Parts: sequence; C-alpha cells; structure tokens
Amino acid sequence: MITAIEAVLLAFVLFSAAATVLLRDVLATIVAFAAYSLGLALVWVVLRAPDVALTEAAIGAGVTTILFLLTITRTVRPTEDITALKKVHWPGVLAVGLLGALLLWTVPDIPAIGDAGAVAWEYSEVSQYYLENAYEETHVKNVVTAVLAAYRGFDTFGEAVVVFAAGVAVLAILKEERFT
Repeated sequence: MITAIEAVLLAFVLFSAAATVLLRDVLATIVAFAAYSLGLALVWVVLRAPDVALTEAAIGAGVTTILFLLTITRTVRPTEDITALKKVHWPGVLAVGLLGALLLWTVPDIPAIGDAGAVAWEYSEVSQYYLENAYEETHVKNVVTAVLAAYRGFDTFGEAVVVFAAGVAVLAILKEERFT
C-alpha cells in the first residue's frame, strides 16, 4: 500500500515532469526540471536506495541544472510571448498515457518494501555465490564492497569517471565564466 509521503512525492514528480514539458520559458523549464530531479532523488531515498538518490541529486538536480543555467546565460531570451504553454502534441500524450497506464497496471504485483517473502530477499544462486566466495576471491571482508570493487569494478569505475568528468566540466565552465 502506498503511504501518504509516497503519494505526495509521486504527485510532485508527475507535476514537475509535466511542467518541464509544457512550460515555454527556458528558465522556468530548467527550474521545473531541477525540481523533478530533486523529487526523484527523494523517491530513491524512500525506496531505500541512498546511493542512487545521491547520484540523482548531484548529477540531475545539481550539475545538470548548473550546466543548463550557464547555457542560458550565453543565449538570448526570446522576445515572443513566453507565458503561454506549448501546443500539446496529442499523439505523444496518448502514447505516454498508454505507457503510463501499462506501468501502473503492474504496480500491484510489486512486493512491499522489506517484504520477507519477496523474491529479491531470497538468496539466489548469484548472491549465494558472492556470500560464499567473496572473501576467498577478493580478500575484502565486506561482501558489498567486494561486489562493487571487484566483481563490478569496471562498472563502478565507469560510474566514477562519469561523475568526475561532469564535475571537471562544471569547474572548467565556471572558471571560464569568471574571466569572460
């Protein structure tokens, strides 16, 4: 069953996503997108995935918003009437609505968070293998660290490179902005 906090977060994310798509003012769209990303980060916190939440907040709400804002400082604002909403593309709305309905149709089959009977909590062959062999193969005492650093090392390294590159790009742009 969905809690009140989850319902409010879901409504906030849906509202900010719609605002991102429908607003015509570029600055307002960027602010709505930042709110959407921050809402998603909070959803990940509620779903007990703090690592994903931190990444979403840092990259989605932080770095991306800064890059968008720096981009519009170098562009010209339109002189036309920007208060009106964009014309709605009804086939796109229909396609998104159908996909959303299909996804919502699957929601009752999702187990509750922390449900001991959920398949994700059962030990699969893969997780059992990690639990039994992680220390002998990696010499790392923490199984989660062993999986992230040894078994999924290239994936974790790739994620770190992406976050580092985004940070360097923002710092380079900010440094260039001071001298121009």
